[in-house]
Parts: sequence; structure tokens; C-alpha cells
Amino acid sequence: MKIAFIGLGIMGRPMAKNLLSAGHELVVVARRDEVRAEFEGLGATAAATPREAAEQADLVVTMLPNSPEVREVALGANGVASATREGLVLIDASSIDPLVTREIAAALAHQGMVMLDAPVSGGEPGAIAGTLSFMVGGPEETFDTYKPVLQSMGSSVVRVGDVGAGNIAKLANQAIVAVNIAVVAEALVLAQKLGVDPAAVVQAIQGGLAGSNVMNAKGPMMLDHRFDPGFRVALHLKDLTNVLTASHEVAAPMPLTAAVFELMTQLKAHGHESEDHSALLRVYERAAGTHLGETSAT
Repeated sequence: MKIAFIGLGIMGRPMAKNLLSAGHELVVVARRDEVRAEFEGLGATAAATPREAAEQADLVVTMLPNSPEVREVALGANGVASATREGLVLIDASSIDPLVTREIAAALAHQGMVMLDAPVSGGEPGAIAGTLSFMVGGPEETFDTYKPVLQSMGSSVVRVGDVGAGNIAKLANQAIVAVNIAVVAEALVLAQKLGVDPAAVVQAIQGGLAGSNVMNAKGPMMLDHRFDPGFRVALHLKDLTNVLTASHEVAAPMPLTAAVFELMTQLKAHGHESEDHSALLRVYERAAGTHLGETSAT
């Protein structure tokens, strides 16, 4: 299948490479010359605009930072909707406001195009390994047709409802991940302050009920103070803004999520917004006056 891929950032680049590895032809839109050259070297074709890419493709996949970027790529002056390709499908893997997803899908429908929203969980490691989890919203027939494409980039591909439902599932996912990361950091700092090796605590509990994929992925990063971004604090703040906006619209209280939003805002205030969200540990260390790995008295 010939696929236009738009959004070759920290997640999009490995996702696009996995599509190439699966045998798909790729047309890419890349703002940076070095990224364009990299993909041309891998056999992809470069296009100057989303419209130009869409006119050459059977499917468009986008992986962009937020709602305004997706709206511009889909509906802007040189966007996907301006391509003369009735029946074209857009799969948006970005994490955006579900109401914006539905707005874009309705506009594309007027052009005879179909949209699936398919945000992902798994971060950069999952994107590289091709083990992302896709939460998909949109028509079931379209989902069934393009599910194999998503399976080239992920190990779990689940349709959760009509268009917009994928991003609603992602809101729930991001709230759960945020609170989980925060409580892992909180517990490790507690162990440190009580004089027990946090690494030993992780080893002792990760096989029990308290164990989780978050602990397995983020615990080692916290223990090593290694906060290279798999998922940046700034992006998680964006997602939690969407979570809390949606929760306020439907009067669904989310006090734990709101508390973690404020903790991440502290990270941003101290210049850590480009680090991995596991850097939440820094907030707890600062508050407790400790540092994982230091010797603490009981």
C-alpha cells in the first residue's frame, strides 16, 4: 500500500520506518532536510505539502503534536482535504481533543474522505519496537480494512467506538499513566527516606499486585536518574490539559489527575519540560530533600 506519513518526530520516525519494513511504499512530508534525506535514503518519496502527499497515496497517517497541527494538516490551504482523492482515508495517530477529531472527520466527510482516530500508548520504545497499543475510533468497516497497517506498528490494535472514541480512550490512558508514574516516584522516595534501597523495593514488589508496565519501564529510569525522553513532560501536560478540559465539560471529577498535572507543571517551571515524564521523581526528591542513591538515616 502507498501511504503518506506526516509527522516525523520522536514517535513518527520509528513508526514510519516500521511501515517501510513491512513493505509499504511511503510518501513523507518532512520539515527538516536531514529527516527528508534519511527517508529518501530508505526508499521513501518526499512531498512538499500534505496535499501533494495525499494525492499520491492510498492512505494518510499523521502523528502530530496537538489539535492545531492536525487541523492544519487535514483542513489547511494545502491540507489533505484539498487533495482530489474521494474515498481517501486519514488515520490520525496523534493524541488530540476528541471534539476536534470529530470536527475534522465531519469536514473530511464533506470531501468524500474517511477518518480514523488512532492514538497510541507505548512511547518511543514502543514506536521503535513496533509494539504500540492503538486505540481506534471510526467506522468498523474502515477499521477492519486498515487494521493490518496499524499492526505493522503495534502489537495491540483495538477499535473502541465511533470517530473520537480513540482519543477518549487515550485521555483515560494518559490519566492512568500519569498517576501511576507519580505514585511510583512517591513510593521510591519514601523508601529512600526510610533508609531502604529503592532498587531493592522495586525488585521486591514488581512481581506482585503493585507491579505494572509503568514501574517496569519508568522505575529503572528513576533509579538511574536517566530522563531521556520516551515521552516528554510537555506532551503529557498537553494530554492532561485535554483530559481535564473534557472532564470539566461532563462533570467527571478527576482530583488525582489534577494533582499530577500540578506536579508536572512544577517540572515545567524548573525547566524540565523536555525530559521524560519519569522526571516526576525530581518533584518528590526536591520536596523531601533527598536524592535516590543517597544514604539516608532511618
